[in-house]
Order: sequence, then C-alpha cells, then structure tokens
Amino acid sequence: MKFPEITETVRLQKLKQPTGKIRMVLDTDTYNEIDDQFAVVYSLISPEKLDVEAIYAAPFFNTRSSGPRDGMERSYEEILRLLERLKISPENFAYKGSTEYLSDTETPCKSDAVNDLVERAMKFDDDDPLYVVAIGAITNIASAILLEPEIINKIVVVWLGGHAFHWPNTAEFNLGQDLIASRIIFDCGVPLIQIPCMGVTSHLHTTVPELEKYVKGSGAIGDYLFEIYSDFKPEHCGWSKVIWDISTIAYLIDPSFVPTEIVHSPIVTDQKTWSFDNSRHFIRSAYMVHRDPIFKDFFKKLAECVK
Repeated sequence: MKFPEITETVRLQKLKQPTGKIRMVLDTDTYNEIDDQFAVVYSLISPEKLDVEAIYAAPFFNTRSSGPRDGMERSYEEILRLLERLKISPENFAYKGSTEYLSDTETPCKSDAVNDLVERAMKFDDDDPLYVVAIGAITNIASAILLEPEIINKIVVVWLGGHAFHWPNTAEFNLGQDLIASRIIFDCGVPLIQIPCMGVTSHLHTTVPELEKYVKGSGAIGDYLFEIYSDFKPEHCGWSKVIWDISTIAYLIDPSFVPTEIVHSPIVTDQKTWSFDNSRHFIRSAYMVHRDPIFKDFFKKLAECVK
C-alpha cells in the first residue's frame, strides 16, 4: 500500500500542541475494562474544549469477551449505556466498528465506524484536521487509512498504545492484540500523538474512597462510574486502579497535563519490542502525566455537568 507523503514541515505543524476548540471522534473498546468509560465521559463533559462528533466501538478479546466481534458488540452496548445516562442520543453518533483485527496490510476491515471516519475526515481541510482519539485496538483507524489513504492528510491520531520507549517490551494490550494495524499506524506517516501505557500513563491511579467522594452522587453517570469501578475488584484495602484512557482526553484539553516530545516514529518488531531508526518520520510521544490536575479537572466537570 502506498500512502500519501507528508513533508516533515507539514507534519510538525499538525503535531503542534492543540489550541482552541477541537473537533474529534473517539474510538474505544469500551467494555474491555473500566477506564474507557471514564474517557468517554471526560470527553463529553468537556464541550468548552472538545467537540465530539462520533464514537466508534472497537474490537477486543480478553476474559470480558468471547472474541473480537463479541468485544466490539459489548463495547457498543456499553457506549449506549453511557450515552443514556448522559441523556445523549446515539443516533448518527455511535457506530459499530470492526469485528476482527487486520489480517494483512492491504485489506481493510470494513464497518459503519470505518465508513463514517472516512466520510467525516474527507470533509476536513488539510490545515484543519480532525482529531481521531483511539483508546483500544487500532484496527478501525488503520482500516480507514487503507480504505482511503488520503485521510492521512486530514486527521491527527491520538492513540493510547504501546509502552514507554525505555520499557523492555511494548506488549501492551491495545498494540499487542492488533500488531498489523499497529505497524500501519507507526509506518504510514499519519500525524500521530502516542500516549504510552507502562512508564507513562501507569501513574493515573485512583481509589474507591476518592471516587466515592468525588464521583459517586454526580448524577446517574457518576453513580455508574463509581459502581463499575468499585465492582471491578471485591477487595479494596490497599488497592488502586489505573484509569489509563483519560490521558488521551487530558492531553487535548490541556497539553501541559501530559508532557510530550517530538521523536522519530519507532518500529514495532515481531517480538513486540521497539526498534529505532532516526531516519524515520516524526511523531509526538508522551513521557509523563500530571496525575493530580487531570483528576481534579475531571471531578470538577463531572460535578458541574449534573447541576
């Protein structure tokens, strides 16, 4: 597959830290665990900064699904539950995504989500891109690029995928289950902001007592987020949980929440490790998160949205 070539000058322009209000879509394996739900809600209660145009259900396969198709269907159903509690209609807003992972670098997995992303992205000007935020397996976005490579000129991808570059491997759930699509994202030249997991967003812990004080009681959506968090593990003594996915939303709301740097796009090896070549194109990658202001911003907005 031949992809459109972007000059490094243009790419760096698109990788500048965002300012002003951002138009975005969110691609999420929402039922995979419990952090996607927080990210979906965070994006939707931040209208001063984010204009969420669509939400896509992504495939996943772990103990909470019987396979990628079932994972996508369960994620779509979870999206509907969240939207219902936020009193947002899913019509022309929530879309089902791929039912499998990419099997090769030429054939896209077609779905309603992929079709919507292509159609939506092509309406954007090259100098005013659509932000595509992905917090799951990256098949939907890679498939859209394969289906219409020209969208590379019209989008900026923000992806929670892989581990920090110093980590001994990058066998992270989003990247590891979807290796072919992951390679396409790092190789095709699409403007990419990568938010690593271990070593970066692994600092985004919270606890049952904190959520009981600042999330529970914030309307139907706050009660639901507290319920799924507290039910995730029966024993809460000395326990905290990482809410990985809110890092992507936090970066768009305030880039100082998630410090980043410009680096050369890494190579994803067969062993699910990073390899490096300084002749490759640039991406932006996060190297830390400021945990406290992120959660403070989320808690404050959640309380205000139900007044």
